[in-house]
Parts: sequence; structure tokens; C-alpha cells
Amino acid sequence: MDSKPETPALSVRLTDPAPVIAVGILAWLVATVVVLVSGDRWADALPTCWTGVAVGVAGFALFLIQRAAARRGSRTAQRGLT
Repeated sequence: MDSKPETPALSVRLTDPAPVIAVGILAWLVATVVVLVSGDRWADALPTCWTGVAVGVAGFALFLIQRAAARRGSRTAQRGLT
């Protein structure tokens, strides 16, 4: 009675952040296209859109580098990215 039931592990589909990051980048790209098409009215938002795309791509690249390091067993890699 003292032992707690084990929590089942989440599926890879629910723990993989790659699709979420990709959707975020896609959303910034869509926002960029909308701002470009709308003309001068939203021109001030264009740098924000490009920054969102750049930060998303940089974050995705960092995630891929860290995951590759974790898979090859690097001591300095983050844990849980396999």
C-alpha cells in the first residue's frame, strides 16, 4: 500500500517539441505575408514579424544541435532530448 502507481510515459508524439516549433515559425511566416500584403497600414509590424521568424529558426537550430549532442552522448548536452 505504500508504493505509488507508476505514471505511464508520454508518447513521443506528445513530447517532441519539433512540430510546435515548426508551427510557430509557420505562424510568423503567415503574419509576415499578411503584413506585406496589407501595405503601409501595418508596415511598422514588419520588423517584428521578421524577428519572430529569425528567433524561431535560431531556436529550432539550437534545439536540433542539442538533440544531436544528446543522442551521441555528449556530456554537456541537455538531458531528455532523445
